[in-house]
This record gives sequence, C-alpha cells and structure tokens, in this order.
Amino acid sequence: MVRLFCDLVFVNTLECKEPHSDEIWDIAWTANDTVVSASADGTVKQWDSTSGQVSMARVPHNLAIVSLSVSPDGRFVLYNGLDGTTFLWDLQTDALVGRHESYDRSAVEGAEPSWSVSLNPKGGTYAGTSGSGNVNIYSASPDSFGARQAVLSTGKNKHGMACAHSSDGKRIALSTETGQVFIFDLESGSLATTYSSHAMAVRSLAWSHDGQLLLTASDDKRLILHDVRLTASGKPGSGAVATLAGHSSWVLSTDISPDSRLAVSGSADKSIKVWDLAARAAVSTIQESGEVWSVAWRPKPALTGSAGAFVSGGQDGHARWWRSAGSGA
Repeated sequence: MVRLFCDLVFVNTLECKEPHSDEIWDIAWTANDTVVSASADGTVKQWDSTSGQVSMARVPHNLAIVSLSVSPDGRFVLYNGLDGTTFLWDLQTDALVGRHESYDRSAVEGAEPSWSVSLNPKGGTYAGTSGSGNVNIYSASPDSFGARQAVLSTGKNKHGMACAHSSDGKRIALSTETGQVFIFDLESGSLATTYSSHAMAVRSLAWSHDGQLLLTASDDKRLILHDVRLTASGKPGSGAVATLAGHSSWVLSTDISPDSRLAVSGSADKSIKVWDLAARAAVSTIQESGEVWSVAWRPKPALTGSAGAFVSGGQDGHARWWRSAGSGA
C-alpha cells in the first residue's frame, strides 16, 4: 500500500552562524551529518548540523564555486569553480588531495572547462559537463586526479547545465540549456536515451536511490518525473510520467528523499516546495527571503512517523536546516 502524504509542515530548526558573503549555489548533506555548501563568494564550507557553526572551510577560490558533489561515505567533496578549476577535498584530513584545471588546452588537446561536476559514488572517477554538450569522465584518484578517461558526446553543441550519477554508478544523466536530458551508460560509454520533456534550461537533476526515477527542474517553472527503469532488453523506462507544477518562476534545484517518497525543490520565486511523488502534488510550501539555489535531503532514512529533513541555501548566503514537524527527523 502506497502511503500518501497530506499537507506537511517543515520547520526551520537551525540557521548557519557564519553565512557566506554571497549566494550559495550548491549544497549537500553528508553521510556524517554535516552540511557542505559552495558559494559565489569562492568559498566552500562544512557546517555542524547541531550548532550551525563552520567546522572546516577552504581558502577562497578567486571565482565563484558553481557545483559540488559529496562521496556516499561523506569523506570527499568534489567542487568546481566558475573558471573550470576542479578540486577534491578530503574532509577526514582537511586537505586538498586533487586539483585540475579542466580548461588548460596546453595539457590536453580539446580540453573543455567543466561546469557541473559529479563524483561517481563507486569511486575512481568523476564527471564534468561542458559548453559543447559533452560529459567528460576524469580520474578521481589523488595520484592521477583530472586525467581525462572518456568523452561522452550528445551530438548537440549545447551547454551542459547539470550532471548526476545514479547511486549504483552505472549511469549518468546530463541536462542542457535547451531543456534536453541525456542518460549515458558508463560501462559502454553509449547514449542510452534522450528526453525532451522541457523547452527551457534544466538546472538540476535528482535520481531516486533505487535508480528507477529521475526528477528534472527547469526554467519552464516545472519539475518532471521520469521513469528510467531499465527493462529486460536494457532499454530505459517510459520516460516522463508526471509534471509537478506550482512554482511561479525558474526551478533552480531539486532532490529526492532517501525513501523516494518525497521531493524538494527550490525556485527563483523565493519558495521551497515539498512534493509527494505518488500523489504528484505539493504537500508543503515555504516562503524564503530570496532565490533558493540549492536543496538537499538528509541522506539518513527518516524515523517512523517523520517526513525527514533537508537543507537549503540561496541568495542570502545562509544555510538553513528544515525538519518535518511533529516528529524527529
């Protein structure tokens, strides 16, 4: 029996004590229960989820940090600057163990500056989108960090807005400025499927933990849920199965809860919405003071009777923790 959620209330349980001086463009809640945020001020910070205090921070990059990705065990943070400089931060030792200038064509012929980056959850590699519609696969090993291992081509010369690995590390999804979404099989390096569900840029992608669903967030004010289950023939599922409408401006960020029952989205309309994926409906709306550029669920499963917890970041540079009311997260 599928449990449907009625209206939910999420309360702001914590706010960071030392906010960024500019917008937060990406955020993640780690398996160690810390939060990591990347900002237009060039900094990346790790926050304590009990006190809201900064526990670690990197020396500011000279340009904005546009994307980050955290390993499933919470140890490593991959992040990328506006210029295409990619870094690997070991949170256990607070050391930078990798740095790669993806734009350096003197080192690699045809090098392309990365925009969005994603660590393969199985380790060993990471992916970076580019302005030419390719996904570049790089080594994530500290001794060879940034060595390009493969180029996955869409055949479309369009800017790659976001990329994200499935939790099993076997597939990667890419979204573009024109609204198309591509899914690649990483073992074969082949393009498995293309979706044209949106007519405007898709800025954010989220896989369900079981790899059966992919949620896309677009400038067309909509989120679209795709069935991407692999069939016996190896072909993907039926594609777009639901449209989540309710935001009045660009949808900038999205994430799916660990149990795949809920999704959260942040928008340029200065709101956060929580969606019941089974009901295809919004069950909570939070008004914020500015554009919400980044949202992320707590990766630990919610307690019985709770709808879980998530973190948000946006225009005012503050990281905020949210928990469903009435029960612990």
